[in-house]
Amino acid sequence: MDEPGDFTPQYKRVILKLSGESLSRAGERGINMDEVAVIASQIKQAHSIGCQIGVVVGGGNILRGAQFSMSCGTKIEEATAHYMGMLATVINALALQEGLEGMGCTTRIMSAIRMDGVCEPFIRRRAIRHMEKGRIVVMGAGTGSPFVTTDTAAAQRALELNADIVLKATRVDGVYSDDPEKNPHAVLYRELDYETVIKQNLQVMDGTAISQCREHDMPVLVFNFKKDGNIVKAISGQRVGTRIGNKPS
Repeated sequence: MDEPGDFTPQYKRVILKLSGESLSRAGERGINMDEVAVIASQIKQAHSIGCQIGVVVGGGNILRGAQFSMSCGTKIEEATAHYMGMLATVINALALQEGLEGMGCTTRIMSAIRMDGVCEPFIRRRAIRHMEKGRIVVMGAGTGSPFVTTDTAAAQRALELNADIVLKATRVDGVYSDDPEKNPHAVLYRELDYETVIKQNLQVMDGTAISQCREHDMPVLVFNFKKDGNIVKAISGQRVGTRIGNKPS
């Protein structure tokens, strides 16, 4: 790809939503540091062009709260299972921090659940100050509350931190009319409005996250992070993925 100096950021501040699976190899669980290094390198490239970056990371590569509440019933309460999932996101945040700092990036982990031995508590003004000082802020533990997905946490943090856009990193090129892995004729949408996403039940982010973004006019860009350079291209406003926003007035 081009050198980072060839790009100019269109967005001053972004929230990058990473799934836990982005830190593991396809079809596997756990954390693979080679995969962490790939995503960390892309984040570093985007940060180097002058964009302030906050990262919200999921925990599905380690566990999902729903897997316990659905399969074990009375053994683990659903709320407890969700808290377990939140702790998994902090494990991922620590791995991502190691990957980023190994490449020379200054980072801070902020958790919605206090874990003073390993990270800072999430405080809105402190997070903003970190980003203004050029630090990459990795946010774990979702919102700190059960029954809330990390997609919704990303939308919430974007609004709290006055971000310009939510970047939703996926393994496909954007939002399709159907599953592109099952239907070779599925159409890639370049632009969508929130209403269409909700009415057609397109699996972009969970409904609460999309509704929150719609209410506050927070755009979302869904793109393929597996393609080298796509994060810096997204931040510089190049045509990648699917952009979701309000209908033009």
